[in-house]
Amino acid sequence: MGEHPLDTAEFLNDVEGHLLLAAARQEGRAVAARFAARLDWLTEGEREEVARQFATEYLALTRLSWQRTAERGRQLRDEYELTYRLLRQRLLVCCLLGCAVLAATGLVTVSLL
Repeated sequence: MGEHPLDTAEFLNDVEGHLLLAAARQEGRAVAARFAARLDWLTEGEREEVARQFATEYLALTRLSWQRTAERGRQLRDEYELTYRLLRQRLLVCCLLGCAVLAATGLVTVSLL
């Protein structure tokens, strides 16, 4: 049958993403429950609603934070890649100039025989 090859890195990234999301949801619910528990003047139903809303907001803020972190990571990667390319180009130019100077001064001879 038509089997699709498994991309292990992509699979592991997906699993990690699901685990992070599950942990963030659990953390959000725990923080929301602690917050709502302090609101003892509310009814149990109102505290549950406050906790639900809090957990939803917590997850949204966590997701936004992850997106900002990922975007900054992409920006840094692009900056470092550009710097690396420029350094490689400078090194190549220096090597070529060095070879040209050596050839011009006659210190290096090229034999085609």
